[in-house]
Amino acid sequence: MSKTIMLIHGAWLNAHSWEGFKARYETRGYTVIAPSWPLDDRSPAELRASPNPALAQVGINEIINHYDRLIRALPEPPILIGHSFGGTVTQHLLDRGLGVAGVVIDPAPTSGVLVGWQTIKSTFPVFLSWGSWSRVMTMSRRFFSTRFAQTVPSAQVDAMYDRYTVPTPGKIYWDGLVSAAGKIRWDNPNRAPLLLIGGGIDLIAQAKMTKAMFEKQKQAPSNTELKIYPNRSHWTCIQAGWEEVADFALDWAVKNARAPQGSAARVASHPGDRQILIE
Repeated sequence: MSKTIMLIHGAWLNAHSWEGFKARYETRGYTVIAPSWPLDDRSPAELRASPNPALAQVGINEIINHYDRLIRALPEPPILIGHSFGGTVTQHLLDRGLGVAGVVIDPAPTSGVLVGWQTIKSTFPVFLSWGSWSRVMTMSRRFFSTRFAQTVPSAQVDAMYDRYTVPTPGKIYWDGLVSAAGKIRWDNPNRAPLLLIGGGIDLIAQAKMTKAMFEKQKQAPSNTELKIYPNRSHWTCIQAGWEEVADFALDWAVKNARAPQGSAARVASHPGDRQILIE
């Protein structure tokens, strides 16, 4: 069983956003790697103050290939856990046969999956900004407090924004619009077991979109499951009660992980798919 975990962050955040998950998993004896995207590996405050202009040219393929190289350099295949756009990246990495198990939390839109109105509305600050395809974008505090992390108490909004948010390349949104990374092979027989987690009040990656991804992904022969937390937002990995999400994600991955590719001890795929709703 792999004792290595790779955490993959989404847009508007960097590896700092995984500080809670990383520390919690390390206390359980895991080696936890949480790399930032290319050119995102400074503190959020430094990145907001002076983002690298070259970040504007970082797109989905650069990000996927960045993590691909890091995974292949590890001494053992890891458990992959991705949030938001990192959940999309995780699905592409799993489609390449990487990882022993995958968990995607509040995954961003993926080619071939219908997008709901609230998710579309959440893209307006990028798509309605001229030249965003070649610019480094910054999230407004208002957007953060009303859509990205609307469950954060008002007294904590500024502190949370300052601690975690970073600029992001508008290019990743446009890459998603044109399916720049190509389509995922939903029935891929080489894909590791996958858990999809959604939030019932997520305005960025709506739960119904996560459910639609589950319907696509369960075409693969490996175990595929869905869990929806009705009262959690897109901020779920930091929102109060994140520990429950972190523990469920890892426990599921450990229980369902396959043996590393090429091993005679590879775990047989599960034929069943389950949907779990937490009340």
